[in-house]
Amino acid sequence: MGADPRFFPTRGPIALAAIAQAAGVSIDGDGDRLFDGVAPLTDAGPQDVAFLEGRRMLAALRETRAGAVFVAAGAVKDVPEGCIALVTEAPQLAYARVASLFHPLPAPVPGIHPTATVAPDAVIGEGTEIGPYAVIGAGAQIGAGCIIGALASVGAGCVLGAGSVLRSHASMEHCIAGAGVVLHQGARVGNEGFGFVTTKTGQHVTVPQIGRVILGDGVEIGTNSCVDRGAGGDTVLGPGTRLDNLVQIGHNVKTGRGCVIVAQVGIAGSVELGDYVVVAAQAGLAGHIKVGPQARIGAQAGVMNDVPPATDVVGSPAWPARETLRAFARLRQLAATKRDGTSGETP
Repeated sequence: MGADPRFFPTRGPIALAAIAQAAGVSIDGDGDRLFDGVAPLTDAGPQDVAFLEGRRMLAALRETRAGAVFVAAGAVKDVPEGCIALVTEAPQLAYARVASLFHPLPAPVPGIHPTATVAPDAVIGEGTEIGPYAVIGAGAQIGAGCIIGALASVGAGCVLGAGSVLRSHASMEHCIAGAGVVLHQGARVGNEGFGFVTTKTGQHVTVPQIGRVILGDGVEIGTNSCVDRGAGGDTVLGPGTRLDNLVQIGHNVKTGRGCVIVAQVGIAGSVELGDYVVVAAQAGLAGHIKVGPQARIGAQAGVMNDVPPATDVVGSPAWPARETLRAFARLRQLAATKRDGTSGETP
């Protein structure tokens, strides 16, 4: 069973030759065979395209009814008779490209809904769609071909590049965003940063947050994630950076290109991430630290110090992954020690 057409209209049928071209794979014959869509191995039928995601799905591959499947060369022998093997080094990437072929992103329906509120001096690009009860503030600039969903808000003076999308209830203020930016449902960009000074009497005095948020081209911000504006300078998310749902980015954080920040991560103010850093779920980063390019931070890690480039860290406090695993192994040995002082482990 493929995608539900009520929610995901399918563009098809599509010939195998076009599918192979989109995926960048070669085929021998059968180029005119038509396919209706994409589906998981276990649900696919003869008119569907599927892919193999790792060896743990080999049993499903052997039993699949899919008409064609993207596989690495080593798994071709496991493709059942009648199913076309589409050989590629990156089956999931090929599948993603073909899924987009069958289910392209919805194009904007140009126009402004009668219930939307658009400031007289706002600039709206050609072909942009503005949905019900959306609000576009004074002096805002929205590029061509954008989609502003229902109840979404673009604050006064904000800039949103061409081809960007604000889904329902998303909001941006004090923000300059590039092209192809996506704010998913309920995302909040440009909020006041968590900056205050506590007096001797315990009173919290707010420090005015007078910076901006700068979003590079292709940044995506997940549902109910928050990106605070800078306190003085700017909060900057580099081009291609992706935030999962429920992520908190503090004021003056700066990321490089293509960073991936997974659900429930919290990054405190003035942290700097290099290019292509990955921060796994529920990790927390203390303020004013630097994480080098291509470093990876494990799930639930507590990062309190700088992380060198291309280093994997795990644990809390976070250490390099190999050191942490050795420490865990030693802890297990200690826990297994008998009361008489001898090891409880079998030689």
